[in-house]
Amino acid sequence: MRLYFTRHGKTEWNEQGRFQGMNGDSPLLPTSFTQIRALGNHLKDIPFVAVYSSPSQRARQTAEGIVQQWQNSVPIYYDSNLREMGYGKLEGKSIAEMHAHYGETLNNMRHHLDLYDPTVFTGETVAVMLKRMTKTITEAASQYNDPILFVGHGASMTAAVQFLAGKDTADLRNMGGLKNNSLSILKTKDKKIPYKLTLWNDVSFLP
Repeated sequence: MRLYFTRHGKTEWNEQGRFQGMNGDSPLLPTSFTQIRALGNHLKDIPFVAVYSSPSQRARQTAEGIVQQWQNSVPIYYDSNLREMGYGKLEGKSIAEMHAHYGETLNNMRHHLDLYDPTVFTGETVAVMLKRMTKTITEAASQYNDPILFVGHGASMTAAVQFLAGKDTADLRNMGGLKNNSLSILKTKDKKIPYKLTLWNDVSFLP
């Protein structure tokens, strides 16, 4: 079976360079809806049986916009385990400004997750985030034999997809982070980890 993954559309805080995280949220940009429709049309001939989405507004609107492009009615399940990594006190703050205070920690967040320790700003650890993300993804995969789409966030989904593909924590960011409305695919025959990564961060279909 194939598991499809996409990151939500670009938001105002993405544009402004602000942390969103688990509890922070901001509206999608008007141009994001055009990209969401393009993604939905790109996927419309795939026989999805379910969509799992983070309940954050930016992910929810992305999931709904994708499914609206399909002829068949496919259920959307909102699961809090698919939310973005928790950034604690950083949520809503300028990324550039926070680098001045937490430069080494934020560099580890982006490049060396095995060294990342968010205790200083009460953020969520990588281990906790991976546990909740992979729980929902693997449980969903065990229920179906047909394609499933997951709609989530940049940091948490990047890490989860790479982890499920067999990467160690130190290597989860080696291929970069997921772009907004990009498409990635994991394939599995026996539903046992590791899954096979067959597509990563594709945006070739976007206008």
